Amino acid sequence: MSTTTVFTVTGMSCGHCEKSISEEVSALPGVTGVSADAKAGTVTVSSEQPVDEAALRAAVDEAGYELVGRA
Repeated sequence: MSTTTVFTVTGMSCGHCEKSISEEVSALPGVTGVSADAKAGTVTVSSEQPVDEAALRAAVDEAGYELVGRA
């Protein structure tokens, strides 16, 4: 069963930001799709199971942004 969750992320301002976050998050185990939206300040994550928020937070942090929480 696939799960889609939307998270709020701060610090994104452009397409490069979206790409950086998408690359980091898509590397997480079980993630099947990522859509970052700088204008809305959100990241939509599709995965095989619910995403490990701690791992997601670390991936967003690694990209240089801050995961605020579920949108």
